[in-house]
This record gives sequence, structure tokens and C-alpha cells, in this order.
Amino acid sequence: MTVPAPILYQRDDCHLCDLALAVLAAAGAPEFESVFIDDDAGLEARYGSRVPVLRSRGGRELDWPFDVQGVRGLLRD
Repeated sequence: MTVPAPILYQRDDCHLCDLALAVLAAAGAPEFESVFIDDDAGLEARYGSRVPVLRSRGGRELDWPFDVQGVRGLLRD
């Protein structure tokens, strides 16, 4: 059984998303999937004002702003 990768929901040309990517790198995050919400009405409705949002393999979500400690805690899920 394949375990899904964590997901980072983000937008194109998003300064906060760039900052989130730097936090993920500093946290030593494993490979994750980048999902851009710009062209998906459902994702836009759910995450529009919250991006960037990191979703763990177990389904928990961490809204921005997050830090290295928060990312590491979420990714233990």
C-alpha cells in the first residue's frame, strides 16, 4: 500500500507560498506534492484565503504562518 505524500496547497506567484517552501526545506520535509488551487473552484473555495496550507498524510492541516517545529510535528502524523 502506497502512503500518500504530504500536500502543500498554494497559488501561483504567492510570496507567502515561497516563504512556506523555505520553511519546509528548513524542516527537512520529505517529498511532498504541490497543488496549485488557482484553477480549481472547489480548492479555491476551501483554501482561497488560507494558502499556503500543508496537509499531512493523515489529513491534518497546518495553515500559514507555520514554522519548522510546527511542520515537523504535523509530518509525524
